[in-house]
Amino acid sequence: MAKLDRLLALVHALSDSSDGLTLDEMAERLAVNRRTAERMRDIIASHFDLDEIVDDRRKRFLIRDSLRRAYTRPTPAEVAALQAEVDGQRAAGKAVRAGQLASLLAKVKGALDDREKRRIDPDLDALARLQRTLVTAGPVAVVAPETVMAIQSAILAGCCIEFQYATEDRPEPRWRRVIPYGLVHGPLTYLLGKMPGSGSQPVYFRLDRMTEPKLSDTLGCAPDDWDIDGWLAESFGVWRDERQDVTLRVPASSATRARGWRFHRLQQLEELDDGGLRIRFASGGMRELAEHLFTWAGEIVIEGPDVLIAIMRDRIAAATTMLPA
Repeated sequence: MAKLDRLLALVHALSDSSDGLTLDEMAERLAVNRRTAERMRDIIASHFDLDEIVDDRRKRFLIRDSLRRAYTRPTPAEVAALQAEVDGQRAAGKAVRAGQLASLLAKVKGALDDREKRRIDPDLDALARLQRTLVTAGPVAVVAPETVMAIQSAILAGCCIEFQYATEDRPEPRWRRVIPYGLVHGPLTYLLGKMPGSGSQPVYFRLDRMTEPKLSDTLGCAPDDWDIDGWLAESFGVWRDERQDVTLRVPASSATRARGWRFHRLQQLEELDDGGLRIRFASGGMRELAEHLFTWAGEIVIEGPDVLIAIMRDRIAAATTMLPA
């Protein structure tokens, strides 16, 4: 470990020095030759901002920032990724989510000093100009910023959230009071809420259908052992119904594509003797699963359950009505 020890010692020496070190001084400190000191300097320069000072025809080197700063400074690629996510959320009409991420982006940029900004600006401009988050077809729903803020405040305060709620079947809003069990972001943003004193499971509430949200005087928070990831894994999508044991068979011709695809976060893959695959998982949401499997038409056989097969037949029959007579 002697080489690593010397390299780390040089990093600290360059950081602790106020005037910098020449290559000869580096070599002397580490008891190595000048060529070795040059190689070590080049390695350090690839990971730290190594300043170069010309002093009486000699070059001196130092790391100006603290070592902690060197490891917390964002890279151009990281800032550009955040910028692309902000632009993608805005393009998808998710103003609240975009606003929160834009605020974070502004704070990240604001924490950079002038020298750091000059260093990353050229790369950031190039990366940000040619990176986008794809906005696909889907629902467009406007969520009021105060709705998200009220739910997040209720989560932090450990109290219920109250609001008026409307649905497609019942456009007249009705008052609701629920314990916030989480926020779920996707094409639409949902509140997971459970009625106080109820033994039922949490249910979804679309944020764009909520009005007049406010914190309740009634205390209520999700239990410490609440596992939101486990709860989400019980269903294929948003719709929740009885969990079914799903079995899908993929022929050898489509196995490569299927191996790189996630049908469910808890799926299990079984390699078949003919080169195909069998995919198993337990989930609710059979209609959403059936509609997703349309994209695999000709490449997958649904072996079970019967309810999924029946729903798929119904969806195929409904799809034929989209075609001209």
